[in-house]
Amino acid sequence: MRRENRRKMEGMSVDFKKISYIAGSILSVAVIAFVVTFFVYGNQLNKNTQLAQKESKVIDYYNAMENSETTSSSIGKTINEIETNQTNEISETNSTDDTNTTKYAVNTSRVEEVTETSNQDIVETNTESDTDKNSTETDEKEENTPNDNKSKEEQIKDPEFTMPVKGEIVTEFAKDQLVYSNTLGEWVTHKGIDIKAEKTTIVKASAEGTVKSIKNDPRYGLTVVVEHTNGYTSVYSNLLTAEFVTVGEKLKSGQTIGTVGNTATFEIADEAHLHFEIAKDGENLDPELYIKK
Repeated sequence: MRRENRRKMEGMSVDFKKISYIAGSILSVAVIAFVVTFFVYGNQLNKNTQLAQKESKVIDYYNAMENSETTSSSIGKTINEIETNQTNEISETNSTDDTNTTKYAVNTSRVEEVTETSNQDIVETNTESDTDKNSTETDEKEENTPNDNKSKEEQIKDPEFTMPVKGEIVTEFAKDQLVYSNTLGEWVTHKGIDIKAEKTTIVKASAEGTVKSIKNDPRYGLTVVVEHTNGYTSVYSNLLTAEFVTVGEKLKSGQTIGTVGNTATFEIADEAHLHFEIAKDGENLDPELYIKK
Protein backbone atom coordinates (compact mmCIF):
# COMPACT_ATOMS: atom_id res chain seq x y z
CA MET A 1 0.00 0.00 0.00
CA ARG A 2 2.74 2.30 0.94
CA ARG A 3 4.64 1.44 -2.15
CA GLU A 4 1.70 2.31 -4.34
CA ASN A 5 1.25 5.62 -2.54
CA ARG A 6 4.92 6.37 -3.04
CA ARG A 7 4.66 5.55 -6.68
CA LYS A 8 1.66 7.80 -7.01
CA MET A 9 3.50 10.59 -5.23
CA GLU A 10 6.55 10.17 -7.47
CA GLY A 11 4.31 10.20 -10.56
CA MET A 12 2.59 13.33 -9.37
CA SER A 13 5.96 15.04 -8.78
CA VAL A 14 7.12 14.10 -12.25
CA ASP A 15 3.90 15.46 -13.72
CA PHE A 16 4.29 18.64 -11.69
CA LYS A 17 7.83 19.13 -13.00
CA LYS A 18 6.64 18.65 -16.56
CA ILE A 19 3.82 21.07 -16.02
CA SER A 20 6.20 23.58 -14.44
CA TYR A 21 8.66 23.26 -17.34
CA ILE A 22 5.92 23.68 -19.93
CA ALA A 23 4.47 26.67 -18.10
CA GLY A 24 7.88 28.26 -17.79
CA SER A 25 8.54 27.79 -21.51
CA ILE A 26 5.17 29.28 -22.42
CA LEU A 27 5.79 32.23 -20.11
CA SER A 28 9.25 32.83 -21.61
CA VAL A 29 7.85 32.72 -25.14
CA ALA A 30 5.10 35.13 -24.13
CA VAL A 31 7.59 37.54 -22.58
CA ILE A 32 9.83 37.41 -25.65
CA ALA A 33 6.85 37.94 -27.96
CA PHE A 34 5.73 40.90 -25.85
CA VAL A 35 9.20 42.47 -25.95
CA VAL A 36 9.51 42.01 -29.70
CA THR A 37 6.01 43.36 -30.27
CA PHE A 38 6.71 46.38 -28.07
CA PHE A 39 10.02 47.08 -29.85
CA VAL A 40 8.46 46.80 -33.32
CA TYR A 41 5.49 48.91 -32.32
CA GLY A 42 7.77 51.54 -30.79
CA ASN A 43 9.86 51.77 -33.96
CA GLN A 44 6.76 51.99 -36.13
CA LEU A 45 5.32 54.67 -33.88
CA ASN A 46 8.62 56.59 -34.04
CA LYS A 47 8.67 56.36 -37.84
CA ASN A 48 5.07 57.54 -38.04
CA THR A 49 5.93 60.46 -35.79
CA GLN A 50 8.94 61.44 -37.90
CA LEU A 51 6.90 61.12 -41.09
CA ALA A 52 4.17 63.28 -39.62
CA GLN A 53 6.76 65.90 -38.65
CA LYS A 54 8.23 65.88 -42.16
CA GLU A 55 4.77 66.22 -43.70
CA SER A 56 4.06 69.06 -41.33
CA LYS A 57 7.31 70.80 -42.34
CA VAL A 58 6.50 70.32 -46.03
CA ILE A 59 3.00 71.73 -45.52
CA ASP A 60 4.45 74.68 -43.58
CA TYR A 61 7.04 75.25 -46.35
CA TYR A 62 4.42 75.31 -49.11
CA ASN A 63 2.18 77.55 -47.00
CA ALA A 64 5.12 79.91 -46.50
CA MET A 65 5.86 79.88 -50.24
CA GLU A 66 2.20 80.66 -51.02
CA ASN A 67 2.18 83.47 -48.47
CA SER A 68 5.45 84.82 -49.93
CA GLU A 69 4.03 84.77 -53.47
CA THR A 70 0.84 86.41 -52.28
CA THR A 71 2.82 89.08 -50.44
CA SER A 72 5.13 89.75 -53.40
CA SER A 73 2.12 89.89 -55.71
CA SER A 74 0.38 92.35 -53.42
CA ILE A 75 3.47 94.53 -53.28
CA GLY A 76 3.64 94.78 -57.06
CA LYS A 77 -0.04 95.64 -57.46
CA THR A 78 -1.41 99.11 -57.92
CA ILE A 79 -4.26 100.57 -55.83
CA ASN A 80 -6.73 100.04 -58.65
CA GLU A 81 -5.74 96.39 -58.95
CA ILE A 82 -6.19 95.81 -55.21
CA GLU A 83 -9.67 97.37 -55.30
CA THR A 84 -10.57 95.28 -58.32
CA ASN A 85 -9.29 92.10 -56.59
CA GLN A 86 -11.50 92.83 -53.57
CA THR A 87 -14.63 92.90 -55.76
CA ASN A 88 -13.84 90.26 -58.37
CA GLU A 89 -11.92 86.96 -57.89
CA ILE A 90 -11.46 86.47 -61.62
CA SER A 91 -9.88 89.93 -61.99
CA GLU A 92 -7.63 89.03 -59.06
CA THR A 93 -6.19 86.14 -61.05
CA ASN A 94 -5.57 88.33 -64.10
CA SER A 95 -4.07 91.11 -62.02
CA THR A 96 -1.77 88.55 -60.38
CA ASP A 97 -0.44 87.60 -63.81
CA ASP A 98 0.04 91.29 -64.63
CA THR A 99 1.80 91.78 -61.31
CA ASN A 100 4.19 88.92 -62.07
CA THR A 101 4.87 90.41 -65.49
CA THR A 102 5.60 93.78 -63.88
CA LYS A 103 7.86 92.10 -61.36
CA TYR A 104 9.75 90.33 -64.12
CA ALA A 105 10.06 93.59 -66.03
CA VAL A 106 11.53 95.27 -62.95
CA ASN A 107 13.98 92.42 -62.45
CA THR A 108 14.92 92.54 -66.13
CA SER A 109 15.63 96.26 -65.95
CA ARG A 110 17.81 95.66 -62.92
CA VAL A 111 19.72 92.94 -64.78
CA GLU A 112 20.16 95.31 -67.74
CA GLU A 113 21.39 98.04 -65.43
CA VAL A 114 23.85 95.64 -63.77
CA THR A 115 24.97 94.38 -67.19
CA GLU A 116 25.48 97.92 -68.51
CA THR A 117 27.42 98.81 -65.36
CA SER A 118 29.56 95.68 -65.68
CA ASN A 119 30.22 96.36 -69.35
CA GLN A 120 31.12 99.95 -68.57
CA ASP A 121 33.54 98.77 -65.87
CA ILE A 122 35.05 96.25 -68.28
CA VAL A 123 35.47 98.92 -70.98
CA GLU A 124 37.07 101.29 -68.48
CA THR A 125 39.35 98.52 -67.23
CA ASN A 126 40.34 97.55 -70.78
CA THR A 127 40.95 101.22 -71.62
CA GLU A 128 43.19 101.61 -68.60
CA SER A 129 45.01 98.37 -69.48
CA ASP A 130 45.50 99.53 -73.08
CA THR A 131 46.76 102.89 -71.84
CA ASP A 132 49.22 101.24 -69.47
CA LYS A 133 50.29 98.83 -72.23
CA ASN A 134 50.80 101.65 -74.72
CA SER A 135 52.79 103.67 -72.20
CA THR A 136 54.90 100.63 -71.39
CA GLU A 137 55.53 99.93 -75.08
CA THR A 138 56.42 103.58 -75.61
CA ASP A 139 58.89 103.47 -72.73
CA GLU A 140 60.41 100.27 -74.09
CA LYS A 141 60.71 101.80 -77.56
CA GLU A 142 62.36 104.89 -76.10
CA GLU A 143 64.77 102.71 -74.15
CA ASN A 144 65.56 100.44 -77.08
CA THR A 145 65.76 103.14 -79.77
CA PRO A 146 69.28 104.44 -78.92
CA ASN A 147 70.72 100.93 -78.79
CA ASP A 148 68.95 99.90 -81.99
CA ASN A 149 70.21 102.99 -83.82
CA LYS A 150 73.70 102.36 -82.53
CA SER A 151 73.65 98.72 -83.66
CA LYS A 152 72.30 99.73 -87.07
CA GLU A 153 75.04 102.31 -87.47
CA GLU A 154 77.63 99.70 -86.56
CA GLN A 155 76.17 97.25 -89.08
CA ILE A 156 75.94 99.83 -91.86
CA LYS A 157 79.42 101.25 -91.30
CA ASP A 158 81.85 100.02 -93.96
CA PRO A 159 85.63 99.77 -93.55
CA GLU A 160 87.69 102.80 -94.55
CA PHE A 161 90.57 101.68 -96.79
CA THR A 162 93.95 103.41 -97.13
CA MET A 163 96.91 102.80 -99.44
CA PRO A 164 98.73 99.66 -98.25
CA VAL A 165 102.01 100.93 -99.66
CA LYS A 166 103.20 104.26 -100.99
CA GLY A 167 103.85 104.30 -104.73
CA GLU A 168 102.53 104.88 -108.23
CA ILE A 169 99.65 102.86 -109.66
CA VAL A 170 101.19 101.29 -112.76
CA THR A 171 98.30 98.96 -113.69
CA GLU A 172 94.69 99.96 -113.10
CA PHE A 173 91.60 97.91 -112.30
CA ALA A 174 90.17 96.32 -115.48
CA LYS A 175 87.25 94.03 -114.80
CA ASP A 176 85.08 95.02 -117.75
CA GLN A 177 87.93 95.89 -120.11
CA LEU A 178 91.31 94.49 -121.07
CA VAL A 179 94.89 95.54 -120.26
CA TYR A 180 98.07 94.32 -121.93
CA SER A 181 100.18 91.84 -119.90
CA ASN A 182 103.92 92.06 -120.53
CA THR A 183 104.40 88.64 -118.99
CA LEU A 184 101.68 86.82 -120.94
CA GLY A 185 102.03 89.00 -124.05
CA GLU A 186 98.28 89.35 -124.44
CA TRP A 187 95.30 91.44 -123.39
CA VAL A 188 93.74 90.26 -120.15
CA THR A 189 91.44 91.46 -117.35
CA HIS A 190 92.93 92.80 -114.11
CA LYS A 191 90.99 92.34 -110.85
CA GLY A 192 93.04 94.77 -108.81
CA ILE A 193 95.66 97.51 -109.04
CA ASP A 194 99.45 97.26 -109.15
CA ILE A 195 101.28 99.74 -106.91
CA LYS A 196 104.93 100.27 -107.84
CA ALA A 197 107.35 99.88 -104.91
CA GLU A 198 110.88 98.66 -104.28
CA LYS A 199 111.46 95.13 -103.01
CA THR A 200 111.30 94.71 -99.22
CA THR A 201 109.07 97.79 -98.94
CA ILE A 202 106.75 97.29 -95.96
CA VAL A 203 103.14 96.47 -96.86
CA LYS A 204 100.50 97.57 -94.31
CA ALA A 205 96.90 96.53 -93.66
CA SER A 206 94.61 98.82 -95.66
CA ALA A 207 91.85 98.59 -93.00
CA GLU A 208 91.06 96.89 -89.71
CA GLY A 209 90.25 93.20 -90.14
CA THR A 210 91.17 89.57 -89.53
CA VAL A 211 93.69 87.47 -91.48
CA LYS A 212 91.64 84.89 -93.40
CA SER A 213 94.45 83.08 -95.23
CA ILE A 214 98.13 83.12 -96.16
CA LYS A 215 98.83 81.16 -99.36
CA ASN A 216 101.16 80.83 -102.30
CA ASP A 217 98.91 81.53 -105.28
CA PRO A 218 100.15 79.94 -108.56
CA ARG A 219 99.29 83.12 -110.48
CA TYR A 220 99.94 85.98 -108.03
CA GLY A 221 102.59 84.49 -105.77
CA LEU A 222 102.65 84.88 -101.96
CA THR A 223 99.23 86.26 -100.98
CA VAL A 224 97.54 87.40 -97.74
CA VAL A 225 93.73 87.71 -97.58
CA VAL A 226 92.13 89.90 -94.85
CA GLU A 227 88.43 89.94 -93.95
CA HIS A 228 86.65 93.18 -92.99
CA THR A 229 83.14 94.15 -91.89
CA ASN A 230 80.03 93.92 -94.09
CA GLY A 231 81.49 91.23 -96.37
CA TYR A 232 84.53 93.22 -97.52
CA THR A 233 87.92 91.56 -98.14
CA SER A 234 91.33 92.87 -99.17
CA VAL A 235 94.03 90.87 -101.02
CA TYR A 236 97.80 91.54 -100.90
CA SER A 237 99.77 89.60 -103.55
CA ASN A 238 103.26 89.40 -105.11
CA LEU A 239 104.77 89.56 -101.61
CA LEU A 240 108.30 88.64 -100.72
CA THR A 241 107.57 87.80 -97.08
CA ALA A 242 104.48 87.46 -94.87
CA GLU A 243 105.93 86.25 -91.56
CA PHE A 244 104.60 89.30 -89.69
CA VAL A 245 101.02 87.90 -89.46
CA THR A 246 99.27 84.61 -88.79
CA VAL A 247 95.92 83.19 -89.86
CA GLY A 248 93.12 84.33 -87.52
CA GLU A 249 95.09 87.32 -86.25
CA LYS A 250 93.14 90.56 -85.81
CA LEU A 251 94.79 93.48 -87.57
CA LYS A 252 94.60 97.19 -87.03
CA SER A 253 94.64 99.62 -89.91
CA GLY A 254 98.32 100.33 -90.84
CA GLN A 255 99.67 97.16 -89.16
CA THR A 256 102.54 95.46 -91.05
CA ILE A 257 101.54 92.48 -93.18
CA GLY A 258 104.69 91.72 -95.21
CA THR A 259 107.09 93.14 -97.79
CA VAL A 260 106.92 93.81 -101.53
CA GLY A 261 108.43 91.11 -103.74
CA ASN A 262 108.29 89.65 -107.24
CA THR A 263 106.67 86.22 -106.80
CA ALA A 264 103.63 86.55 -109.14
CA THR A 265 104.21 84.34 -112.19
CA PHE A 266 101.53 86.19 -114.18
CA GLU A 267 103.31 89.53 -113.55
CA ILE A 268 106.94 88.49 -113.24
CA ALA A 269 108.00 90.59 -116.26
CA ASP A 270 106.76 93.74 -114.52
CA GLU A 271 108.76 95.84 -112.06
CA ALA A 272 108.50 95.11 -108.32
CA HIS A 273 105.07 96.07 -107.13
CA LEU A 274 102.17 95.13 -104.82
CA HIS A 275 99.12 93.56 -106.43
CA PHE A 276 96.16 94.83 -104.32
CA GLU A 277 92.47 93.87 -104.56
CA ILE A 278 89.24 94.83 -102.77
CA ALA A 279 86.07 92.71 -102.97
CA LYS A 280 82.63 92.68 -101.38
CA ASP A 281 80.77 89.38 -100.99
CA GLY A 282 83.20 87.82 -103.48
CA GLU A 283 82.77 90.47 -106.19
CA ASN A 284 85.86 92.46 -107.10
CA LEU A 285 85.70 96.28 -106.85
CA ASP A 286 87.91 99.07 -108.11
CA PRO A 287 90.26 99.77 -105.16
CA GLU A 288 90.83 103.36 -106.30
CA LEU A 289 87.15 104.13 -105.63
CA TYR A 290 87.39 102.90 -102.02
CA ILE A 291 90.84 104.03 -100.95
CA LYS A 292 90.75 107.13 -98.79
CA LYS A 293 93.11 109.70 -100.20
